[in-house]
Amino acid sequence: MKTGMTINELAKEILRQRDAKEDYIVNTGRLRMEACGDDVLLRVLDSNSADRIEPMDIGPNAHRQIATHLSIPTKYYEKMQQEDPELLAENVNAWFSRDAKDRMLRVMDGKARAFLSNRYLRIDHYQIASAVLPIIQQMSDARFESCELTENRMYIKVVNPRLQDEVTPGDIVQAGLIISNSEVGLGSVSVQPLIYRLICKNGMVVNDAATKRTHIGRVSSADENFLLYSDETLRADDKAFLMKVKDTVRAVVEEAKFSRVVDIMKKAAGLPINTANVPEVVRLASRDFGITDAEQPGILQHLIEGKDMSLYGLSNAVTRFSQDVESYDRATDLETIGYGILTMPAMQWSRINQVAA
Repeated sequence: MKTGMTINELAKEILRQRDAKEDYIVNTGRLRMEACGDDVLLRVLDSNSADRIEPMDIGPNAHRQIATHLSIPTKYYEKMQQEDPELLAENVNAWFSRDAKDRMLRVMDGKARAFLSNRYLRIDHYQIASAVLPIIQQMSDARFESCELTENRMYIKVVNPRLQDEVTPGDIVQAGLIISNSEVGLGSVSVQPLIYRLICKNGMVVNDAATKRTHIGRVSSADENFLLYSDETLRADDKAFLMKVKDTVRAVVEEAKFSRVVDIMKKAAGLPINTANVPEVVRLASRDFGITDAEQPGILQHLIEGKDMSLYGLSNAVTRFSQDVESYDRATDLETIGYGILTMPAMQWSRINQVAA
């Protein structure tokens, strides 16, 4: 499992970000992108074309979301951004004005970090952490194995060493859970089981059993709201959801669920890889599960070094490789992919083995 923040570092940064965030409902007719050297700024104007707030930098998520909202192809948008910022601003401003709509602009530390629908339901990291951390702290011997705050998501990964089993002789796994959330429109609130492998400190996200909540709520109008206060009272259904999150955190590390996943692992350990062409097995599995060409050599290396030529060994090679990638977001994706490979249908595994022969 990729190393991240400690729980104390995470809590400190969540509190800092809570006080550094501002959310606005703005009409795109009042937004202006402006070239500034080799980059662009975003301005929010009033009816007299004066700045309502300080001009701001634009983060990568907000750039992508602006491009998507305006139906500007990503490659063309990025080409203008890199080579001709003035042309980008001209294009964006024309479409902002031509098809003016209310949008939610999420800002932190003077940067536009998200450009979202005015129906976006704000469920922030502080709300989730405040709900779940007291529950986790009540779990006897539970430990925070890895936490992180990226531009995209918050992650809290917890292991419960009281619940463990042996997949193969000497290969001990323990139960855990992962809590994640995105404040910038890149994923729902999620609570999922996690399996932690002691041999190589791998984490595997069990992605077929989770509590999730999408960030979709009521429409907010720019005529009614400009600045949205982060401490506004949660509606009754939001409170009910946070209660459900608490209940799920209590229940997700259950012996029955853990035993089912361990049984799947044991069965996968008995499904051999066709060793006639191991690199081709890795390539075909990677193609099916969204692993890039650049990532495949590292996975192949860990598979060979692990000396376990089975479906279980292949899934462990993927989760072990997750520790090598720079991005914490991508590392967690690979932990989820590892479980997808572990649980692939028998026909799919047979096809991969046969084609690789």
